[in-house]
Amino acid sequence: MIDGRLEACVLVVDDTPENLDLVRLALESIGCEVMVATSGARALETVQRQRPALILLDVNMPGMDGFETCRRLRLDKTTRAIPVIFLTARDASDDIVEGFRAGGIDYIVKPFRKEEVLARVRTQVERVRALQEVVAKNAELEEKNRALQEQIERGDRLTNERDELANRLDHLLEAERQGVAGFIGRSPAVQAVLEEIDLLRQSPTVSVLVTGESGTGKEGIARAIHYDGSRSGGPFVAVNCAAIPGDLAESSFFGHMRGAFTGAHNAHRGYFEQADAGTLFLDEVGDLPLGLQAKLLRVIEMGQITPLGGTQERAVDVRIVAATNRDLTALIAQDRFREDLYFRLAGFTIAVPPLRERREDIPLLIDHFLQQFSEEMGRDVPGMSRKALSVLEAHHFPGNVRELKNLVEYALIKSRGGLIQAEHLRFVELPSGDERSGEPLGSPGVDEGQSSGDEERILTYVRRRGSISNTECRHLLSVDLQRASYLLKKLHAEGVLVKCGERRWTRYVPSSQIS
Repeated sequence: MIDGRLEACVLVVDDTPENLDLVRLALESIGCEVMVATSGARALETVQRQRPALILLDVNMPGMDGFETCRRLRLDKTTRAIPVIFLTARDASDDIVEGFRAGGIDYIVKPFRKEEVLARVRTQVERVRALQEVVAKNAELEEKNRALQEQIERGDRLTNERDELANRLDHLLEAERQGVAGFIGRSPAVQAVLEEIDLLRQSPTVSVLVTGESGTGKEGIARAIHYDGSRSGGPFVAVNCAAIPGDLAESSFFGHMRGAFTGAHNAHRGYFEQADAGTLFLDEVGDLPLGLQAKLLRVIEMGQITPLGGTQERAVDVRIVAATNRDLTALIAQDRFREDLYFRLAGFTIAVPPLRERREDIPLLIDHFLQQFSEEMGRDVPGMSRKALSVLEAHHFPGNVRELKNLVEYALIKSRGGLIQAEHLRFVELPSGDERSGEPLGSPGVDEGQSSGDEERILTYVRRRGSISNTECRHLLSVDLQRASYLLKKLHAEGVLVKCGERRWTRYVPSSQIS
């Protein structure tokens, strides 16, 4: 590369002449030699005559589509090493995953943005060149001196990186589809978490404790551990420990036999059995009752469960990933959490950084959420004013990534699809938990004092508006779906609110309105 010019041969495959011209002119502007093909068959013929450094391959083409073209390139040993970037008209998870399975290493969404095309092409060409240089260097060192074996093995790991990349990205994209928005970013903090997840790939049985403030994406970490490891083919079962009724806790975790208690008309498989051969995610694990903690510890140690009303033990193979925004060591000191269970859960710990410690990722997260919500609402992706972005970058985000997501969603609705201005941002100040022992720093807890405060805010809202839905409760308190549901159901159980309607139409009204 000389003076920023990228002297490389790139093959562009697209059945639309306008797209070919657009990409060709962009690449030629930085010094690339560009070959074009209007179909998958022509592309296969072209690469036999001249090997490009990179292929930009359209997904939707008549006859042979981009996925099949890529698979055929991978089957030919003379072309399988050529990296492929897919060109797709939709940023759809299924298409992206299928592209990586076919052998692609990246994708670009239409309509094209020149800067994105050039950045992705430059990254992949330079990566391949670096890889080739390492391979050549290692071969030379191996011939000259066997004593440099360690350096040669490092080069071998780099040569294998491309082959492993497609499989790993497949799992990570599946994890993102399941809600891992918090991984978006290039900050050292995010990269450190990804490296720790990578360490767990070869340890599919070790228990993991994920700590961090509310809204940082701890469940996303758990899903990434599951989908990026050897248990990805098994089930992922998520449990909110704070929302399980005490009288149903044992049945929920260990299952029950038919007739085990009044109302047990059918046998029930508990969480452990549901997660067999997979991962059981215990969210808000610090809220487990002490009695249940002892039984949970025994199951983790023995790998055996006995359903309520049963006499036969059943073996279960479950990896435990627990998460908390509370200080478990403080709870241990208060005799509210078992020390032996803590050490059993914390076989490996991952601390998720708050958003204020990775502010450089805020613009990328905003772009991601704008894309996501615009697609869901059927709108074009709007821009954001510099002032609005500056306000968000300066915000302390006590609610972390979840708060940012809610802010972007609200602003998109408020702006009616136009340019998002600072006045479209609606901030909700959350009470600090810094002074509460055993509670998270900088985020709302789940103790009785906090619940009472949240419940009072809900009741004030209901008195003013007449009713409240789960979505309105989430926005009011800046909490997640499970937390809002827990609080509304608690007020319902106490007889303060009455539930009206079902599912998405459910609303809660004061019991005084029901006569």
